[in-house]
Amino acid sequence: MTYYDQVAEAVAFLKARLGSLEPHLGIVLGSGLGAVANAIRDPVVVPYSEIPNFPQSTVEGHSGRMVAGLLGGAPVIILQGRVHFYEGYSPLQVTFPMRVLGALGIRAVVLTNAAGAIQASLHVGQLVVLTDHINLMGWNPLNGPNDPRFGFRPGAGLRFFDMTEAYSKTLRGLAKEAAIDEGFALEEGIYLATPGPNFETPAEIRAFRALGAALVGMSTVPETIVARHMGLEVLGISCVTNLAAGLGSAPLSHEEVNETGRWVESRLAGLLQRLAPKIAASVEMEP
Repeated sequence: MTYYDQVAEAVAFLKARLGSLEPHLGIVLGSGLGAVANAIRDPVVVPYSEIPNFPQSTVEGHSGRMVAGLLGGAPVIILQGRVHFYEGYSPLQVTFPMRVLGALGIRAVVLTNAAGAIQASLHVGQLVVLTDHINLMGWNPLNGPNDPRFGFRPGAGLRFFDMTEAYSKTLRGLAKEAAIDEGFALEEGIYLATPGPNFETPAEIRAFRALGAALVGMSTVPETIVARHMGLEVLGISCVTNLAAGLGSAPLSHEEVNETGRWVESRLAGLLQRLAPKIAASVEMEP
């Protein structure tokens, strides 16, 4: 069975479970942020283990299930947890869930993550909207043969495609408006991705700062690349869960990441509830 056929099999299974629900917005929840899915009304819950060919989350803080329903009145699909390259998955497996979302008819996706703060103005517990990224993972999920059948939007599925606006200016504007309505401001920043699983060294953080990175993490970039290959609009939101190596006094730990995620997830849930109908209305206007 080809990779495309594996995606198609997962999509057929999920369409049967979703019934008449046809979301055009997908949301991926990062470490410690999974409880945002509790805000979904009339949820359809599907564990990843039941979806054909779907990779399983093995990291603490990633529940490993799909939740579909209404968020702020808009139909959405939430992936409650993701998989990572450092878990032993291949690039194709890491981005398999994103391929499935595209094939299900998603037009825009919100990618959330837990990140370390490099930029001095950022603080723990802050939400930051991504303006761009730097890929230092050492790999690209599009390596290998290009399958144009994954171009689900007009002009997509190309071997070589533009990444000038990897993160949609329109969606960033909507997110900042929604945050103001929620009573806080969203800063913007550039996200740098490393392969993990170890946290970075202080020397690496100094180098990343020189490159212009405001945040560092171990995810999101592969999903963004694949989403843009399919023609999906992308909004990236980082939750600052710790200060990057060398910038704080305490040793870094995954427990701290999850604890901070749980502390800020109510703010993220409120933002996404207000933002979901705005994004859904925006992408519904597209051809």
